[in-house]
Amino acid sequence: MKSKDLVNWKLISYAHDKLGDIDELNLNNGKSTYGRGSWASNIRFHNNMFYVTTFAQTTGKTHIYTTKDIEKGLWKEVTFSPAYHDHSILFDDDGKVYMVYGNGKLFVKELKSDLSGVKEGGLDQVMIENASAPAGENINLGAEGSQLYKIKGKYYLFNIAWPRGGMRTVIIHRADKITGPWEGKVGLQDQGVAQGGLIDTPDGKWYSYLFRDAGGVGRIPYLVPVKWENGWPILGENGKVPEYLDLPASKGLIPGIVNSDEFSRKNGEKDLGLVWQWNHNPNNSLWSVKEKKGFLRLKTGRIDTDFLLAKNTLTQRTIGPVCSGSTSLDVSNMKEGDFAGLALLQKDYGLVGVKIENGLKKIIMVNAVKGKAEELQSIPLIQNTVYFKAECNFKDKADLGKFFYSLDGKNWIAIGKPINMPYTIPHFMGYRFGLFNYATKNIGGFADFDYFHIEDKISKTN
Repeated sequence: MKSKDLVNWKLISYAHDKLGDIDELNLNNGKSTYGRGSWASNIRFHNNMFYVTTFAQTTGKTHIYTTKDIEKGLWKEVTFSPAYHDHSILFDDDGKVYMVYGNGKLFVKELKSDLSGVKEGGLDQVMIENASAPAGENINLGAEGSQLYKIKGKYYLFNIAWPRGGMRTVIIHRADKITGPWEGKVGLQDQGVAQGGLIDTPDGKWYSYLFRDAGGVGRIPYLVPVKWENGWPILGENGKVPEYLDLPASKGLIPGIVNSDEFSRKNGEKDLGLVWQWNHNPNNSLWSVKEKKGFLRLKTGRIDTDFLLAKNTLTQRTIGPVCSGSTSLDVSNMKEGDFAGLALLQKDYGLVGVKIENGLKKIIMVNAVKGKAEELQSIPLIQNTVYFKAECNFKDKADLGKFFYSLDGKNWIAIGKPINMPYTIPHFMGYRFGLFNYATKNIGGFADFDYFHIEDKISKTN
């Protein structure tokens, strides 16, 4: 994403479209890896080259992507084993490249100059024996999320830790040499806002970009002002995260981060905009925005019995404090056992859709609590076009979702019951809108979605 003011952001590119080609990432053989894709990624700019580095427990590798043109360029990938946990890289003044990683006990390794792996005979040592120490002895989650910088000749390392019975905490270490000795202190302990690093603006201002767990919508970013005192970055105002900053107003997350889509494409336009992400590696032969003009077509290619294991669910983020997503669905080419509709995707998902049972069409609302799906309401359908809407209320962590259907696109009828939307660790991300279609009995059917509309408001009854 890019921004000119640290407030208004726009999606511009992806470093990869596939993290790896394995069963877990392909949703094959009953395997999935929600919550275990890429973690704690790192972006750097050095010698006119952009670097995006990440790691994945599922692939067991460290992944490094490079491009000279971050908006339109091709990305080159190199990978090496193992997966270095929550790493970041530093290009030092003498041309050496370092990677710091770990949890609690932090390590530093020197990389080859092309970042294709660890340099033989280079620096390879424990960086800090117990990086959590400044936050006390009783630690629930050890220092991780490393972000390493060199500023005015000194090395600075940012980490997150979580004292037991306390909150997520920023820990900062500094040293005159990469090999230490390192001195550390608590950088911020307020509202659980933590994990991130430093940003300096062209006009000389400094900020720390951090996150806070915000329930079902996921983790939300926080911009915290920074001033320098005695060679230390001081975060916040009197140790607190200010509620307001003197920054340009937000223009909203639509259309930069999420956006409506009519699925109409002009010549030369990409089939899918950057706002869309598949739930896992898609089967690209089973979806199209060209086979029926102005529609997203999702085709079935195998039998699935579980929504979470079905491929080709097309998703967008939900946004706070409230949002709604709606779609129009043509079900005339669905086969016996097919199920298509609109979902709120997380482990405890909810969805509303059309299922073909015994040759009859039914509108069904499903709620999954603790991962177990339950059908809450079923309504006969005698027409081929139906409209669905999902509303999310994340205000003050209400974390409630509601589903609606319509037969004319104007009059909305609530279906089932409101769902709770907890943030669960297995999925490790906020709820997402999802357009889905999967087969439970026969393959070869398809569902056509006319549009997806997202708004930052909900009906007054929610």
